Amino acid sequence: MTKHSILIADKLGAAGLDLLEDLKDIDADVRIGLEKGELLEIIDTYDALIVRSATKVDADVIAAGSRLAVVGRAGVGVDNIDVAAATRKGIVVMNTPQANSIATAEQTMGLMLAASRHTARAHVSVATGDWSRSEFTGIELAGRTLGIIGFGRIGREVARRARGFQMEVVAYDPYVSEQVARDQAVTLVELDELLAKSDVVSLHCALSPATRHLLDEAALGKLKHGAIVVNAARGDLVDEEALAVALASGHVLAAGIDVFSTEPPAPDNPLVGHPGVVHTPHLGASTHEAQRDVAVQVVEQVVDAVRGDGIRNSVNFPFEMDAEMKPWLELAHAMGRIQFAMAPERIDRIEIEARGDAIEDSIRAVATGTLAGLLAGFLTDSVNLVNAPALAAEHGIAVAEAHGIGSRDYPNMISCRVAWDGGDRTMSGVVFENREGRIVQVSHYHLDAEPRGVILLMLSKDMPGVIGEVGTLLGNHRVNIAEWRLGRDKEGGQALSFINLDSPPGDHVLEELADVPAVVKAMVVEL
Repeated sequence: MTKHSILIADKLGAAGLDLLEDLKDIDADVRIGLEKGELLEIIDTYDALIVRSATKVDADVIAAGSRLAVVGRAGVGVDNIDVAAATRKGIVVMNTPQANSIATAEQTMGLMLAASRHTARAHVSVATGDWSRSEFTGIELAGRTLGIIGFGRIGREVARRARGFQMEVVAYDPYVSEQVARDQAVTLVELDELLAKSDVVSLHCALSPATRHLLDEAALGKLKHGAIVVNAARGDLVDEEALAVALASGHVLAAGIDVFSTEPPAPDNPLVGHPGVVHTPHLGASTHEAQRDVAVQVVEQVVDAVRGDGIRNSVNFPFEMDAEMKPWLELAHAMGRIQFAMAPERIDRIEIEARGDAIEDSIRAVATGTLAGLLAGFLTDSVNLVNAPALAAEHGIAVAEAHGIGSRDYPNMISCRVAWDGGDRTMSGVVFENREGRIVQVSHYHLDAEPRGVILLMLSKDMPGVIGEVGTLLGNHRVNIAEWRLGRDKEGGQALSFINLDSPPGDHVLEELADVPAVVKAMVVEL
């Protein structure tokens, strides 16, 4: 019997530890609170490492783990793990995304109820000997509208509970389909409409550059007067200063806050101690049940992985792939990224074709690679070949195999057609014998473009002087062109350019490009 050794470096629930004790082929050591130097000294004796958020699994730790095959995170976030370094070394990194959904949803409802009934202030009042009932008159949730921003696992659990309170539920999530929402008896709306009609707004989206301070002064100003704000997701989704001002003016009635931009929050944080705020110290996942489920789930996943029995909830690239398949998967991923960038609306369907003896048996791998690239455009959580299909299904993106969607004639070629409400776009690519992937078709534009690095995608009128004018503009801004590939629909019609650049152009460059009369549209994609 092969023995596998696992190091548990952070506190883990008893249920997980009990499970490890019963496994005859597992040697588990619990060593909590190791300094980095201590961890570096011993990590090379373990096949797997289980952590929470305290232990930092950086590139040094990964490099020292000569036997390390799996890093399991008991929780969702993997910010304390150098996933890129682990991937390069072939180490699987996995998390436990489902285990805390119920706990966080219930915490959200608790904050919602406490904020609407002034529970925290009323509690303090009674504790200090007061009995001022009229001061704490609240509002009922029944018949009110709840607006959920971010309709993933936790958002959907909150919606189920809110319906039990007889609330109407609307949601904003540009990457969830209408059908997914209808299945949950929820109406999808645009963000401004959600803010205007919701009595309670609850945040459940991921933090990214696009969502940081999603609720800023302007957004808070669009809220219905007397609304309640609840945040049990990420602190930086809310501009805390702006929320404090909205509370002081009475425009926002109350807030339930479980997360802060800096944790623990600074003493001068405007929300800490505010009479209109119910706040808790990031307790979303802090239930006995969630801690138990996280512990059991991470242990089961890590044990299966070290035994070779399967990999679940991986956040990096755990598959072995031979030299023949790798460039096709890289090409598929790039095509997915570009398709997402070029789509004017939310993509709800993808059709994949793999043509030729070298690739036709790998349709699933090609589809998954394309999905991973497309999803990476809007999901901040790590997306890879393991979780891309499930994430696509979760976001209501239908995937199908197709035939004959690519019009170019190559012996081996992959094609991807994406569809949105009112339109679609087909893209085809090939891998040449030197293992270089090229995009050879974008709908009716035929070209030969390299999907790598910084790409300026430009749609322009097919007329003399465009290349010279655009090239001069880029040159004036010290942006060097590495390669320019162009295809046109017809003479004098429109031309699509893939322009490979040595460095990203600034926003001001794109603004100047938009002013060029012949340029119809321009965008930058970084691969």
